[in-house]
Amino acid sequence: MKKAIFTFGLMLMATLAININAQAPASSPAPAVKTSKAKMEFEKEVHDYGKIEQNANGECEFVFTNTGTEPLIITKAKGSCGCTVPVWPKEPIAPGASSSIKVKYATNRIGLINKTVTITSNASNAPNKVIRIKGEVLNPAAGATPEVKPAGPVSGH
Repeated sequence: MKKAIFTFGLMLMATLAININAQAPASSPAPAVKTSKAKMEFEKEVHDYGKIEQNANGECEFVFTNTGTEPLIITKAKGSCGCTVPVWPKEPIAPGASSSIKVKYATNRIGLINKTVTITSNASNAPNKVIRIKGEVLNPAAGATPEVKPAGPVSGH
């Protein structure tokens, strides 16, 4: 009797499994992803402020050209922190045309600058392009760097 119940249970499970598979829709191949023919080429990818004073103008510009054959569309540009604010063109950039991304760094912070801006676009060569700013904001309270005199032998008069 136990064997009959066990066999019946196995047959029932097999029947359910077959029915579930028969009802599942056949998987269709994934649609082909269209690759954009837009390309983004920058004149420079790093802007070096060098040594700048606190609260100095922290604006810079990254000029780029669409070297592709389709319009370039920038969907987003995001700074690595709130002190780095990018402004980018919202309209498509035609093939062969140039534009720029302006970046403003808040120079009220003293110390080294090493920040990035990540640009999201339809560029086939770099859909997530990273550009960078670097430099150093000087502390005005420290004043000019003191002149260091070389140490030498002490004369004993």
